[in-house]
Amino acid sequence: MLSTSAAATTTPDTDVTGDIVVFAAASLTDSFTAIGEEFESDHPDVDITFNFAASSDLVGQINEGASADVFASADQSNMDKLTDAGNNGDEPQTFATNSLAIIVEPGNPERITGVESLEDPDLIVVTCAPEVPIGAYSQEVFENAGVDVDPDSFEENVKGVVTKVVEGEADAGLVYATDVIAAGDDAEGVEIPTDINVVAEYPIAVTADAPNADGAAAFEAFVLSDGQATLAEYGFGPLDGGATDPAGTSEPPTTMSDATTPETTEA
Repeated sequence: MLSTSAAATTTPDTDVTGDIVVFAAASLTDSFTAIGEEFESDHPDVDITFNFAASSDLVGQINEGASADVFASADQSNMDKLTDAGNNGDEPQTFATNSLAIIVEPGNPERITGVESLEDPDLIVVTCAPEVPIGAYSQEVFENAGVDVDPDSFEENVKGVVTKVVEGEADAGLVYATDVIAAGDDAEGVEIPTDINVVAEYPIAVTADAPNADGAAAFEAFVLSDGQATLAEYGFGPLDGGATDPAGTSEPPTTMSDATTPETTEA
């Protein structure tokens, strides 16, 4: 069973050294990069390398023999693929939560007010395939809202959705609330009501064949302890399953559209 208690993790020897390879969901790019820098600052003899991609791609690589010390997934389903294959070295633990938002261009020129707007065939809407966590979550939101949305393209990961909207190649896409925050002034977000939204739980585990098992355990413990403050700064929710509140996050800056007023609001 998945544990959500950081206290359940045994803190390893802090004098860790060597290379640590972390496979992490694309939505963790900014937060984990910052956490990695903090960890390296505390451990000068450590060098962390990140592989950010869709969780489905990452677990596939690990199960096919790719060398990784830590796997951080954006959903439990892909972590289950790791544990079902016996490729986890410890019990996975939830370290963060997230929720979804609609990402649009600054100023919300198409006046998108919610997921119902995405049914408009004149809009270019992008998301990810169902095997990618954000794609599965998006379908769940559409089902919860009772809407039929036919995406114009399926991106490889959530960062691909962000890029399409930021570069003006799409009008809207479903991403994590943290991705709207990370986009800053380059995009705007339309909130999705909690009654149709989902809470994405992010689990982390050391891999069974971790080349640097001590370093992996130390990094995992850091994410579950000191790293929590950094995750909160980047908009990730608490471990109690509460939905991410991008409007209440002060750093990095975020813009979210009001459900009826598409003008930018900065927090």
